[in-house]
Amino acid sequence: MGAMTQPSSPTRTMVVWIPDWPVTAAAGAAGCSPEAPVAVLAKGRVLASSAAARAEGVRRGLRARDAQSRCPELLVLKYDPVIDTRAFDPVISCLEALTPGLQVIRPGMCALKARGPSRFYGSESRAAEKLLDRLETFDVPGGRVGIADGPFAAEQAARGSSERTRVLVIPSGGSAEFLAPLTVDTLERPALTDLLRRLGLRSLGAFARLSPTEVLTRFGPDGAFAHRLARGDDDRPVVARQAPPELTRKLDFEPPVDRVDQVAFAVRAVADELIEKLTKLGLVCTTLRVEVGTESGQVYDREWLHPRWFGPADLVDRVRWQLQGSGTATSELTSPVVRIRLIPEQVDPVGAHVDGLWGGGPDERIHRALSRVQSMLGHGGVVSAVVGGGRGFRERQTLVPWGDRPVPANAPELPWPGAITGTGSRWPTPAPSSIYPTPKPATVLSSDGRQVSVSARGVLSGPPAAFRFEPSPQVANSNKLYPITAWAGPWPVDERWWDTDTETRLARFQLVGADGRAWLFAVRNNQWWTEAGYD
Repeated sequence: MGAMTQPSSPTRTMVVWIPDWPVTAAAGAAGCSPEAPVAVLAKGRVLASSAAARAEGVRRGLRARDAQSRCPELLVLKYDPVIDTRAFDPVISCLEALTPGLQVIRPGMCALKARGPSRFYGSESRAAEKLLDRLETFDVPGGRVGIADGPFAAEQAARGSSERTRVLVIPSGGSAEFLAPLTVDTLERPALTDLLRRLGLRSLGAFARLSPTEVLTRFGPDGAFAHRLARGDDDRPVVARQAPPELTRKLDFEPPVDRVDQVAFAVRAVADELIEKLTKLGLVCTTLRVEVGTESGQVYDREWLHPRWFGPADLVDRVRWQLQGSGTATSELTSPVVRIRLIPEQVDPVGAHVDGLWGGGPDERIHRALSRVQSMLGHGGVVSAVVGGGRGFRERQTLVPWGDRPVPANAPELPWPGAITGTGSRWPTPAPSSIYPTPKPATVLSSDGRQVSVSARGVLSGPPAAFRFEPSPQVANSNKLYPITAWAGPWPVDERWWDTDTETRLARFQLVGADGRAWLFAVRNNQWWTEAGYD
């Protein structure tokens, strides 16, 4: 019988931690100072807060309203993992210039083997000081370093450091003693820690004193792994990250260029080079970030999406649209361009976008036609409707440029009292297919030829028998009388009654004409309007 394999001993690990990193990343993206009272929210609760916010009592886990009640001047920002990761990438590159082999634990925290840097700089403490000095030079102050046996103990050492003692070194073999006083919450396993607390095991030391066999039997493999962490037997290796291929392309202009067509012409070669590189790697770009640097020192960046994937012509179009602003036809720039950067934010394997054996991919003819029209009219020339939140149909509709992420202007999950949901018996169903940007004035008549009116109690002066649109150059066959074969309503609406400037009281009707077309009408102060149509 062969000998039993012994677990490998923990590796001396160095963990670099930047406190409050989500605040630093979110504040940088929002253009505000991380020194101000800032809180980053995730799922409605505080994920991280700045030192100024914590001084006012803002703590992790608080709801946004509770946090703002403690700090009225609190700036609330939404957590975005993409921004968090993107902002940390330059920091990793900065540290890798001193020592390779970094493993990103999470944005704001990374680990590396301590043996190589300690030998090169003379000791573990000196190596840690060199890394912190490097961060200071890169304008990332406040970094901490923890050194111990294994990543878990090194992370707790980094968190246990302070502003005055930025480097905390746990001697080899001392991780168990260092971890013993810490609470079981540091394991970040809520189900396990809740059970341990009910059993009276509140510290890592108390948990570590249990028999490994009993822990495996009672808590399973995950509990046994947490038990090894509590004992300081973290034998996980530090796995260096694989640096992705450099896909960013940069184009410098000397002298600066002040015409859009000149910039677009110069970008063509760079766009061809980028797409060729992606093709060799078997990738396609679906999200692109374009950075435009001007002679005035300003940098304008924007993220562009594509309904399929970018080709060279698509890249040139996005650069041109960004330089032109909101799709205008001007060719002069307010400030000459000195630099263009094309950054593929999201790339996918080309196989993920290939049509299946029986089809299923986007219609190529539709895609090419809309993209062609968009290239002629500008970015906002072709739009698609996205349904979001709101009370009326027109308010719920958001027109998104073709290819952009379909995000509505108003969040649909928020409570919208009095909203037209399109379901139930209180509001008109189904939802209309064509919503007019500006309601069309109309007249609804009863069988005796008089205009139908609706009282405050929702009582009609007579059943609707016919309607006509008011004369208008935008309305075909205006003033023509349309017989009504069926109608439904009224659905009374009383919105924002507390505000005299925005208060709205109206009633909605569905009318069906003799030609089979259906309409959504509204009446307010005896004035009828056509809001939408059912095609």
